[in-house]
Amino acid sequence: MTTRRISHEVHIGPHLVIGGSRPIAMQSMTTCSTMDTEGCVRQAIRIIEAGGELVRLTTQGTREAENLRPIREELNRRGYSHIPLCADVHFNPDVADVAAAIVEKVRINPGNYVDPARTFKHLEYTDEEYQAELHRLDGRFCRFLQICRRHGTAIRIGVNHGSLSDRIMSRYGDTPEGIVESCMEFLRIAEREEFPDVVVSIKASNTRVMVESVRLLCRQMEQEDMDYPLHLGVTEAGEGEDGRLKSAVGIGSLLLDGIGDTIRVSLSEEPECEIPVAAAILQAAGSRISKTEYISCPGCGRTLYDLPGTIRRIKEAIGRKAQADPRYRTLKIGIMGCIVNGPGEMADADFGYVGAARGKVSLYRGRQCVEKNIPEEEAVERLITLIETTLNKEQC
Repeated sequence: MTTRRISHEVHIGPHLVIGGSRPIAMQSMTTCSTMDTEGCVRQAIRIIEAGGELVRLTTQGTREAENLRPIREELNRRGYSHIPLCADVHFNPDVADVAAAIVEKVRINPGNYVDPARTFKHLEYTDEEYQAELHRLDGRFCRFLQICRRHGTAIRIGVNHGSLSDRIMSRYGDTPEGIVESCMEFLRIAEREEFPDVVVSIKASNTRVMVESVRLLCRQMEQEDMDYPLHLGVTEAGEGEDGRLKSAVGIGSLLLDGIGDTIRVSLSEEPECEIPVAAAILQAAGSRISKTEYISCPGCGRTLYDLPGTIRRIKEAIGRKAQADPRYRTLKIGIMGCIVNGPGEMADADFGYVGAARGKVSLYRGRQCVEKNIPEEEAVERLITLIETTLNKEQC
C-alpha cells in the first residue's frame, strides 16, 4: 500500500485546506477575460457545480487584479463564499501584490516573477553577479510575503518547464535540476521567513519531464527539511482523449508514488470538463473515492450473458441510488463474465455479479457467494436488493 508523502497543511481561505491528510483537492481555471465579471462568475459556478474546490483566474494586469473583487463579491452573493479563488500572475510582481489583498491565493511563476521574460539567450554571470540577482529576487519576494501574511493569503510557487528564465537556463540548462532549482530559490526564502502557506507545482507538457522533475523536487525538499504540499498537473495536455491520457499518465504516476495534494487537469475544453477527469484519475489511483467503482472483465467466449448491456443497467440503477444516498458512491462492484477469473479478480469488491452458466448469474457479497444460478432477467434487480439490504443492516 502506497504511503502518502508527508506535507503540512496550507489553509486557502477559511474553508479549504490543502496538504496533510486532507483529501486531494480538485481545481480548474476560468478561460474568459477576467474583466468579464459575469462571464467569470458563470464559469466559476460551472466549475464548482462539477465538483471543483478552487477556481483560478488569469490576472494579466492591475485592472484584472482589481476586478477580482467584484467577482469574489458576486460569488459570495450567489452562495459560493466557501470556494476560494486563486489569481494567476505572470511578469508583474506588482499585480501579485494587488491580488493578494483580494483573493485567497496567488500563483506566481518563478520564471518571470522578477527575472525578465525568457528570450532563449545564453547569459554569462560571474558568481557575484548571480548572487546579486538572487538578492534582488529575495528582496522583492519578501515584500510580497509581507502582504500575503497581512491578508492571510496563501501562494503557489508554480514552475513551468516552458517558462524557465534565461538566468536559470544559462546556469543549469534545460534540465530537471534547473526546473527544481527555479522552485527552490523561492522556497528557501519562504522557509527562512517562516511563511508556511505555500503550495508548490512543477508542470511540463512532457509527462516524463514533469514526473522526473516532481520526484526530484520531493527529494530536494526532503534533504532541506521542507514538506510543502504539491499541486500536480500536465500543462498543455491537449483535448479529448489525448489530454485525458497524458494527464492520467503524468498525474497518476505521481499519485501512485503517494505524491500530490491538489490536482488540475489542463484540457483545451470548457473548464468544468476538467473536474470529472480529475475525479476519475484520483479514483483510479485510489487517492480519493468520489463515485461508485466498477470492476468488469472484457468478456470472452465463456461469457454467456449480455455483459455490456448488463453493465449499463447496473450503473444506471446504482447511479439513481447514489443521487439520494452517498453510501452507494463508496462501493466497488464487480461485474464478471464467468466463474474462471471472476471471483478472484473482484476479490476486493463489495459486491459481485458473475456469470454462472448460460442465462444464469451468481451474486457475491465480498468473497462470499450468497445467491447462485439466478435467472439473468432477475439478476440485476436482485443485486440492487442485496446491496440495499446490506447497507441498511450496516446502518442499524
